[in-house]
Amino acid sequence: MYETYYGFAEKPFSLSPDPKFLYRSQSHANAFELLQYAIRRREGFAVVTGDIGTGKTTLCRALLEEIDRTTFTALVLDPFLSEQDLLKRILQDFGIVSRENIRAGRLAGITKQDLIETLYDFLLGLVPLKANAVLIIDEAQNLPLPVLEQIRILSNLETDKEKLLQIILIGQLNLGTLLRSPELRQLDQRVSIRYQLEPLDRETVGAYVSHRLTIAGGSAAVTFAPKALDRLHRLSGGIPRIINLLCDRALLAAFSVRENRITPDMVAHAAQSLDVQPPPRAPRFPRHGASLAGAAAVTIVASAIAVGSTTYVYQRFADQTVQAAAGATLGTAAPRDARGVDRNPSAAHAPVVDREIPPGVPFTILVDAYPASSADFERAVRALTERLEGSGYHVYYADVDLGPQGRWQRVLAGAYTDPEVARREADRVNLVAPGAEARVIDVQSLRSGT
Repeated sequence: MYETYYGFAEKPFSLSPDPKFLYRSQSHANAFELLQYAIRRREGFAVVTGDIGTGKTTLCRALLEEIDRTTFTALVLDPFLSEQDLLKRILQDFGIVSRENIRAGRLAGITKQDLIETLYDFLLGLVPLKANAVLIIDEAQNLPLPVLEQIRILSNLETDKEKLLQIILIGQLNLGTLLRSPELRQLDQRVSIRYQLEPLDRETVGAYVSHRLTIAGGSAAVTFAPKALDRLHRLSGGIPRIINLLCDRALLAAFSVRENRITPDMVAHAAQSLDVQPPPRAPRFPRHGASLAGAAAVTIVASAIAVGSTTYVYQRFADQTVQAAAGATLGTAAPRDARGVDRNPSAAHAPVVDREIPPGVPFTILVDAYPASSADFERAVRALTERLEGSGYHVYYADVDLGPQGRWQRVLAGAYTDPEVARREADRVNLVAPGAEARVIDVQSLRSGT
């Protein structure tokens, strides 16, 4: 309706996951770079999570468009599959079997082991061609446990030197919780890269709207008033799908009165007609970690991630003596992933005061600090803890008395003997926990309260 009036070549705010409309906010750009990195470096498992409507499927589509011709891809959009149906779908996408053969039931007598061996033979055939194979599964939080176990088995397809199949799981926020369940511990330990997509902030909402109008070809014909964008951000909570719904309905309202400027009232009317309510505001806490430490925060640039880059390395090495000390302090050995990184999936439910860093450790990462006098400080500490542990870090706490400023609790990630490894991990913390301003600190100064 309004497309012709405003001169759009297509609907600017369609809900379809068209990759050309992907707006690369900092969060989306980071996720995109990480997934490319995982594919190029053959990292095995990568997991990207995000709230409903944050653009996960669009991100998948954009990633597929950027993959080169030497990479074979399989995209699974329907997670409600049996183990055999999943294998058949993978073989179909890789071009090993045809859709007609599957529909005609010609694979009905083929066993699951036969399907796995066929896939393995195909993957081995890619090695001399220096080609890759990538499996992307969307809505992975809905995968049944037997299918997730089958995916873990597929991750074991490898040579002596490298993984033969890169697997990317895309899902809602509860996917992280699902992977940390005891039944999936072996699968969770294989995940080398994790990232959580964040909603758009106010400035990014304006850029997002402008981007979609430009791609659709009608950016000069219609504008959004600044206060309309303010209201759009407040009502949508920065969720792209809700932004699209509200903008589409607001454009329709503007077209009905032949206006070329979207007003706050039009956005409010759109929200009312769609029954969109402002999301509840989460408590906000100031980021005091860097100021308490008295030094500049470490930051990273996502574009530094590239094949052969030494500035962003995902190899993590944990010193055996540090791990032994951690086990002795906690009473039991902490669970570790395949690379020996200490993990503790159940620790998010432990008392906040119960996680002192083990003795004999020279370095750790200061992620944030919270005033103990705050009514919601435990909630904030636990939320940060869950995010860090979801990315494979063992989390510690340190209580410090700052005199007139009161008592504060510092949140720490990891225990390190090598400062260079710790600095690389601090860079990664800043990526998996945006805004954390994490940096390496000396444990001795921490214990002395400085």
